[in-house]
Amino acid sequence: MERLLHPASTTAGPENSICMFKCSSQKEAWFLEALSESRFQFVPVLLPYLSVDGTAAINMAECTTLESLLEMGFNKNRAEKAVAHTGNQGIERAMDWLMEHENDPDIDEPYVPPVGNVLGSTEQQESPSQPASEPSEDVEETEEQEDDKQPMTEEEKKEQIKRLEELMRVKQEERRERERQEEVEREKQRRKQGQELQQVRQKLQDDEMKQLAEQRRREKMEDRLAKQRVKEKIARDREERARKFGGSSSSTGLTSPSEATPQSPPEIQGPPPAKKDYDECRIQVRLIDGSALMTVFKAQEPLAAVRVYVQMNSSVGEDFTLLSPYPRRVYTELDMEKPLRELGLVPSAVLVVTKK
Repeated sequence: MERLLHPASTTAGPENSICMFKCSSQKEAWFLEALSESRFQFVPVLLPYLSVDGTAAINMAECTTLESLLEMGFNKNRAEKAVAHTGNQGIERAMDWLMEHENDPDIDEPYVPPVGNVLGSTEQQESPSQPASEPSEDVEETEEQEDDKQPMTEEEKKEQIKRLEELMRVKQEERRERERQEEVEREKQRRKQGQELQQVRQKLQDDEMKQLAEQRRREKMEDRLAKQRVKEKIARDREERARKFGGSSSSTGLTSPSEATPQSPPEIQGPPPAKKDYDECRIQVRLIDGSALMTVFKAQEPLAAVRVYVQMNSSVGEDFTLLSPYPRRVYTELDMEKPLRELGLVPSAVLVVTKK
């Protein structure tokens, strides 16, 4: 028997306090009826199930919610927990609770009722000993209603089980539909994240391609400027040679015929002439198609100047090498920085263009 505080006791005085007790049996209800003449008011309330000696002993009517769950194949511990946690509010609420908590780690453990519902606990209020009186009319009416309740027949039980199975099937369909919708939402979220990641990757690739294109553009610009500088240098050298050779020829042309053909002195035997130090060299370049290029370079110019001259005045492109036919020598990238004098191409030489 559990003592409850009536809401009216918060405003009433101690003499008019109202106490309510939950009665676990009809004997307790009769006992409280005998105390009705005292200054306390007692309201008998029957519990839907009773706990005896600290263990869960659920006492329910024929084919109740608990029995329906057991007949449908649910575990006893699960069924008792569902009935207890839903307050015995019907089979549908119990099934909803079972579906929501089917993955709980302690779902199959035995149900332990609250301490307040256990008879004989220390929290129970002791009732004053009073002589028992006859049961009230309300208790008698309750007994008559319980006596008039007839047990369900087998057909009714089967019909109820069929109805409950249909209800469970509907609940399972709803749960599967809800899980399917959640899976669809998760898939949408995954695809959205994948698209965002792909966009980020594409942006990084675009930025990298832009950087590479900008780098190539700068390299081409620098190469074009370098070629332009070499071309201008070659042009200046040509102009300088033209002025030099043009002036000497004109001065030679002004000399008189007598001076041009002086009498040769008698031959005098002497030491051999010293080797002349040439400042220029004449280079003939034979191309792949059989044509030839001829020009004059400074003796101190590198072999790279000859290569650039060939690139600018022919269609061989950049993928070629230069070689001397006799003595045969193939010039490498290291030779491109060496002067023509050091390579032995002064005062004149013949070079051949070949593909790599």
